[in-house]
Amino acid sequence: MNKKRSKHDEKGNQDEKSVSGLLAVLMVMSVFLAACGDKGAEDQGSQTYNPKSRLEFTWLNVLHTASPPTETIKSKIEEYTNSKITFNWVPDASKEERITTALASGELADMVTLTMLTNSSVRSSLKSGLFWDVGKYLDDYGNLKKIPPEVREAASIEGVLYGVPFQKNLARAGLVIRQDWLDRLGLKVPTTLDELYEVARAFTEDDPDGNGKNDTTGFVDRSDLRYSSFKTLSSYFGTPNGWKVDETGKFTPEFDTPQYMETLKYSHKLYENGYLSKDFAVTAKTDQQQQFAQGKAGIYTGMIDIANLRTLSQGLQKGLKLVPVNKISNGDGKYHVWSEGSGVGGLLAFPKSEVKTEAELKRLLQFVDDLIDKDVYMYMTGGIEGTHYKLDKDGAFKIMNTDLWQADVQPFSSSRPSEVTYNLKDANPEKELANQLVRENSKFAVLDPTVPLDSVTANEQGTELEKIITDASFKFIMGETDEAGFKAAVENWKKSGGARITAEYEEAYKNTKK
Repeated sequence: MNKKRSKHDEKGNQDEKSVSGLLAVLMVMSVFLAACGDKGAEDQGSQTYNPKSRLEFTWLNVLHTASPPTETIKSKIEEYTNSKITFNWVPDASKEERITTALASGELADMVTLTMLTNSSVRSSLKSGLFWDVGKYLDDYGNLKKIPPEVREAASIEGVLYGVPFQKNLARAGLVIRQDWLDRLGLKVPTTLDELYEVARAFTEDDPDGNGKNDTTGFVDRSDLRYSSFKTLSSYFGTPNGWKVDETGKFTPEFDTPQYMETLKYSHKLYENGYLSKDFAVTAKTDQQQQFAQGKAGIYTGMIDIANLRTLSQGLQKGLKLVPVNKISNGDGKYHVWSEGSGVGGLLAFPKSEVKTEAELKRLLQFVDDLIDKDVYMYMTGGIEGTHYKLDKDGAFKIMNTDLWQADVQPFSSSRPSEVTYNLKDANPEKELANQLVRENSKFAVLDPTVPLDSVTANEQGTELEKIITDASFKFIMGETDEAGFKAAVENWKKSGGARITAEYEEAYKNTKK
C-alpha cells in the first residue's frame, strides 16, 4: 500500500478538521444556548402556578384553646397538601390587640386569619389594598368554587373579596343548660325569657347541686359583649342585629332601640340579684368554661361548645346532663337569633408584602382548597381514625381519647375554611342535638344589613366608637349608670362620629338598590 499522501489529500484532511472543529464549536454553543434556554424556562416556570409544587409558608392564626397543637395532625396536613407550615399562633383573648398591631407594623405572614371583619383597623387595612383580591380566582378550584354567591357577597367590601371566606353556619348562638339541675329542681327546659330568668334564679338560690351550700349561680359569662350572654339575649328580645333598616332605608343602630334597652334591664336584674356571675366583666372565655365545668353555674351561652364543656367536666361533675337550647321567645312565640357575619366567620387573607406574585397566591389558594377536602377536614375535626376517633356501625363520630384529641386536634378545628361542607353525625347525643339546632337556627336567623356595606368613618373610628357603647352597656348591667346615662352615651357616640357612620351606611345601602 502506498502511504504517501497527496497535497489534495492533505487539503481534504485540513478541510475535514475545519468542519469538525466548526461542528464542535456549534455543538458547544448549542449546549450552552440550550442550558441558557433551560435556565430561562426555569425562571419563567418559577412564575407559573404549579398546584403540586412544594409549599413552604407562614400562617398567622388564631388559637381558641389554652395551648397550641402538637405536631401530629400538622404533619398529616403537611403530607396531604405537600407543604411545610410555620404557625404564628395568636391567643383568642388577645387577638384584637395582636392582629391590629401586626397590621399596623406590617409584620404579617403569608396567610393571615382575620376574624374581626367589623374591626375598623382590619377593615381599613383590607380596603387599603394590603391584601390580594381573590374573587376572580375562586372558581378555578374544585372546593372554593362551591362557596355560594351570598357568602362571597357578605365577605366582600364594596364588591371586593380580600380573602377566602371562612364558611360558617348562618347562626350558631344558643344556650347550654344543666339538665340534671333542671331535673333536681323540677323545672322544664325554658322556652321564654321569663322562664329562663326563673331557671337562673333557681340555679342560684335553690341549691341545684344538692350540696347544701350557696355556691352556684345561673349564668356564667365573660368580658365580651358580643359573645357573652348579652348578644344572644338581645336577639331573643327582638333587637336588630347590628342595625335596623326600615322601608325608607333609614338606619338605626341596635343600641338605640327599645329592645336593646329591655335587654340591658334584664341583664342588670340578673346581675343585681346574683343570677349572673359577678366577675363576668373580667372573665376570659377559657375561665368561663372552667367555671361551668366546675359546677359553679348552670347556664352557658355558646351552644356549639357543648362537647367541650362535657369534656372539661369529666371527673369534676358526677351525673352531669346537658341540654342545648336554641329557641327562647320574648313571650310572643316568635324566635330570633343573631347571625354572625351572615355565615362568614372571617377571611384567610394574603398580604401582598409577603405573597409577591400571582403564582405564589395561586399555590396558597390550592392549599386552602385542599384543606376543604374530606380527608383534611377529618384530620382537623376528628384527627386520625382509630387513634383519635372512630365511626360506629351507624357512621356516628366518636372521640376515642379525649386528652389526646385535645392536644393533637382541637386547636385546628377553628381553622377549617368550611364548617358546612360536611355534616358528621355525632355519637354524643348532646352534641348531635346541638348540631341539629344550629342548622335549625337558619330558619329564624337575623342578619346584619351592614355586612356587605362600607362606611369610611366606621373603618377609621368604628372600634373606638364601639367602646363608648360597650363601656356604657357594662356599666348599666352592673348598676353603675342608669337609662339616662346610657342614652347620654348613645348621643356621645352620634356626636363623635356615629351620625356620619349612619349616613354613610344609608348612602351605601341606597347605592345597592339602584
